[in-house]
Amino acid sequence: MAAMLVLGIESSCDETGLALYDSGRGLLAHAVHSQIDLHEAYGGVVPELASRDHVRRIVPLLRKVLAEAGAGLADIDAIAYTAGPGLAGALLVGAGFAEALACALKVPVVPVHHLEGHLLSPLLSADPPCFPFVALLVSGGHTQLMRVSGVGQYALLGETLDDAAGEAFDKTAKLLGLGYPGGPQLARLAERGQAGRFSLPRPMLHSGDLSFSFSGLKTAVLTLVRNREPGDSDKADLCAEFQAAIVEVLAAKALAALKASGLKQLVVAGGVGANRALRAALDAGAQAAGARVFYPEMELCTDNGAMIAFAGAQRLTLGLTAKAAGGFGIRPRWNLQET
Repeated sequence: MAAMLVLGIESSCDETGLALYDSGRGLLAHAVHSQIDLHEAYGGVVPELASRDHVRRIVPLLRKVLAEAGAGLADIDAIAYTAGPGLAGALLVGAGFAEALACALKVPVVPVHHLEGHLLSPLLSADPPCFPFVALLVSGGHTQLMRVSGVGQYALLGETLDDAAGEAFDKTAKLLGLGYPGGPQLARLAERGQAGRFSLPRPMLHSGDLSFSFSGLKTAVLTLVRNREPGDSDKADLCAEFQAAIVEVLAAKALAALKASGLKQLVVAGGVGANRALRAALDAGAQAAGARVFYPEMELCTDNGAMIAFAGAQRLTLGLTAKAAGGFGIRPRWNLQET
């Protein structure tokens, strides 16, 4: 198949991301606008505001990536967009724009699963993994372990039974009054603290399966806070212990998944995958097991259009799910194994 230029559009939550990926030359350009400042006053994402901001940002970002790639609209061979899961209104902005542009350009369009984008994003690195591998997806409201045999070939090994790791980070940060976005704030404060001063549980660490649960860990922090008003040093130590608990569970389950599958490659994707403590624990554990861990580039850990453009290009190459523009649907709730 001849090389193709794919435009990727990501608008599932609070980042607007666009990118141009050439199947022959690689990633040509990508740009992301974060809505952190917009939602900070509310302590969380306001769906209506998120949708409106996507509308404002999507055209300027398209112009930006086209200019950086030295390309024009007529050079686009296909358009990939995030069809789910995510906020319905936010998804509709990206889907509507993608379908309208694809119709105008008379090019095929590819609906992409948001988590598939994250899962495949390490393949954009200079030293990518190869199929098959185990993937730890720690993105926003998702914590899952998957066996990945190829594009569209995903087998669920385990997932969270309640709160995802990212949700636990954000909710715990809010309990401690750390501001928004909570997860990164908590991780930064944890670097100044000492784990072990407080004692927090490691939920399901010895459950014998690959499932996760983090709501009880958040509740344990709430109990500590209610019983004792934490000062600055207390908060740093509590954050360090909280982070250590999540990292220990994630690393243990991911390494157990590698052992159970007999595979030697672990891919870590999603926003929590940027956590330095988690990376250090996974790298050390994998090295001891004779395995290797692969991560996306740091700039591609959060939501972005590059991962959607890449996933769309892979699906086009394999003849999966491409369709003519016109008439579309979004899937705010979408099981990755149904792709």
